[in-house]
Amino acid sequence: MDQSLKNKTAIITGGNSGIGYATAADFLAKGARVLITGRNPGAVQRAVHSLGFPAEGFTADQSSTDDTKKLAEYVRSRYGKVDILFINAGIAKFSGITDVTEEDFDAIMNINFRGAFFTVQQLLPLLNDGGSIVFLSATNAYAGMPGTAVLSASKAAINSLARTLSRELAPRHIRVNTIIGGPIDTPILEKIGVSHDQAGDIRKKMTASIPLGRLGESSEVANLVSFLVSDGARFITGGEYSIDGGLMVHPGIN
Repeated sequence: MDQSLKNKTAIITGGNSGIGYATAADFLAKGARVLITGRNPGAVQRAVHSLGFPAEGFTADQSSTDDTKKLAEYVRSRYGKVDILFINAGIAKFSGITDVTEEDFDAIMNINFRGAFFTVQQLLPLLNDGGSIVFLSATNAYAGMPGTAVLSASKAAINSLARTLSRELAPRHIRVNTIIGGPIDTPILEKIGVSHDQAGDIRKKMTASIPLGRLGESSEVANLVSFLVSDGARFITGGEYSIDGGLMVHPGIN
C-alpha cells in the first residue's frame, strides 16, 4: 500500500468536488490528514462524509480575506502546522471582452488570483519548512481562447506567482509547483449555469481537439498532485506541469 503521504497534513481549497475532491481522496489513501474548504457548507459536509475519517471540512470563500483569516486561525488551533497546500479553488466565466462587467472581472480575479495569493499568505506561517505548495492553473493561461480574457489572465497570474514563490520560499525548502490543467471532466460547466445538453456539446467539441481523444479525469490530476507533494519530488520546484492529453502541443502544418 502506498503510504507516501503518511503523517502529512494537507489543506485543499475547493475540495468538495471535482479535482479537489479527487485529490483529497488520493491524499487520504496515501496516509495524509486532509482539511478541505469550500463556499457551500452543505457541499463541504457531504464531501467530508463521503471521504471519511480523517477528512475534515471548513466553510470558507477563497475570495474573502476574512474567511481566509478564519481558516488560518482554525488550522493553527486544530493542527498547529501543516505540510501541504493545494490551492485548487477557482471559478470560470466565459464572455467576450466587450461583455465583461466590472463585477465579472472582480469575481474571477478575487477568487482565482487575489484569493489564492492571500490564502497562501495567511497559511504560510503554518506551513512546515520542507513543505509543498501546488497551484492549479489551466491551459487558458497560454491558449488565447476567445471569451476567456479575464479567466486566462487570472491563471497567468497564478503561474507568475508560483514561479516567484518557488525562489522566495526556497530558503525554507518549501517547494512550489503549478499544474496546467487541460479539459478535465468535472462539474464546472454545470456550476456556471450551462445546461446538461449544452455541457455535453461543449465536452464533445473539447474532446475532438485533444490528441488523446478524451477528456482527462480528476483522479489523473490528483495522482500528479500527490506526486508533486511527495518526497519523490523533493528536488522539483518552480515547475509547470501540463496534464491536457497533448492539447497544447502545436500540430504544425498538415
